[in-house]
Amino acid sequence: MKLLNIEEHKKAPIYVILAAICWGLIGVFSRTLSDGGFSSIQITTSRCVVTAVAMTIYLFVKDRNKLKIDIKDIWYFLGTGIGSIVFFNICFFLTIQETTLSVASILLYTAPYFVVILSAIFFKEKITFQKIVALLVAFLGCVLVTEIIGGQTVKLTGIGLLTGIGSGLGYALYSIFGSIALKKYHTMTVTAYTFIVASLGILPFSYLGDMSNIFINNNVVRLNVFLIGIVSTLIAFLLYTKGLQNMEAGKASVIAFVEPMVATIAGIVIFNEKLNLQNILGIALIFISIVLLNIKMGNKYKCSD
Repeated sequence: MKLLNIEEHKKAPIYVILAAICWGLIGVFSRTLSDGGFSSIQITTSRCVVTAVAMTIYLFVKDRNKLKIDIKDIWYFLGTGIGSIVFFNICFFLTIQETTLSVASILLYTAPYFVVILSAIFFKEKITFQKIVALLVAFLGCVLVTEIIGGQTVKLTGIGLLTGIGSGLGYALYSIFGSIALKKYHTMTVTAYTFIVASLGILPFSYLGDMSNIFINNNVVRLNVFLIGIVSTLIAFLLYTKGLQNMEAGKASVIAFVEPMVATIAGIVIFNEKLNLQNILGIALIFISIVLLNIKMGNKYKCSD
């Protein structure tokens, strides 16, 4: 059993990296959905509903016990579903309206800082020198990948800053509430109830009539709804939650910085976007941060006990 636990801990970073790769492909599907007439909120709703329905059907057929939860534990899933998925998406889209996509993305990727701080408070995880350096290197890589540095005027309002930080906090809360839920429930149970609750929370904002009309009359939209729901949501969150089960939440959140790197590469390969030196440096820094985070070091540089 001990050997099995060691193996699972070794696999945990791989699960998180694979999850980030799936998240990095979101742009491939969301562009098509956006071109088809879906709003950002409707794209998020599609992800939530497809995941919720697919997980519920699968567990109902294969293992109904995993659909059983104690009603007093519903707050776990209010945290992951409403506090994280719904809250961070709404904040993120509001930030895009107030600022730019690049600024909104950078503010969203403050999430690992919130995870590290909250994990230290609630889970007593160590804030090490190694983790801090990896965070800074990864964040700089993300800044370069999103090309926020490059001579363009940065548009930022007070409301945009507030909602942007809110999106980062909301994004972080999945790791926190998810870690708590995983102490009692299976990965599939956590994922299923997260998106059941998230679906119920976001549907009222989705203009279902318009959304249904586009879905019914557009074959390409239908295909991409299923792809973004299965590949970039269901599989991604199952992998991330599985990784979270066997590693520190703070460490997992830093490794998930792979997502913007994959998004950049996908844009180059699929949409013929140009790769410049800034992108290359950003991708390299994100790689370095992951390597740095997984190198075993002594306890010489612990910043807290």
